[in-house]
Amino acid sequence: MKKLIIVLIIGVMLLAGCDNKVTKTNPPTDNNAPSLAAPAKSPSQAPSEQTEEPTPNQPEASVAAPSGDVVAIKEKMFIAQLNDVYLNQDTYLGKTIKFEGMFTQYTWDEQGLTCYLVYRNSPGCCGADGQAGFEVIWPDGSNQAYPNENDWVEAVGVLEEYEEDGYKYLRLALSSLTVLPTRGAEFVSQ
Repeated sequence: MKKLIIVLIIGVMLLAGCDNKVTKTNPPTDNNAPSLAAPAKSPSQAPSEQTEEPTPNQPEASVAAPSGDVVAIKEKMFIAQLNDVYLNQDTYLGKTIKFEGMFTQYTWDEQGLTCYLVYRNSPGCCGADGQAGFEVIWPDGSNQAYPNENDWVEAVGVLEEYEEDGYKYLRLALSSLTVLPTRGAEFVSQ
């Protein structure tokens, strides 16, 4: 139950940031390409998607539909890209996601649960008290170690949905979790 509360708080904080600016992008010209405004399709229903290279008029930090390769969540639009993943999760399920952040873990002794999280600090309900990121987990059978508390890491993994106590959650099934020597912005507001 506490795990549900933590995940819900993180989700609400992602959606309730103090900065309400929304950047709108032009709809794709390809009628088969997914639109951010269109209802999400499950991965089995989504048409094959083409990777588009940024043009000089298209900023690198814009939120774009995921390509067939890796969805890189960048520092400049960290919260906007995370919101897009959470709001359009059917579009992203099964996609590989790569992002950087701080590593932490939460343990509930009474439940016997430990959750691992890669996150950045963000605006929340009371100022700068939010956290935005993903729960991460090594796949079953993997005996990979987790980094130390507050290490700056790059997480790469496939977005998956799992159910616990009748509630559905998102997490990354890790393919790599690398401690980086240089830290990025610990606090993000966009």
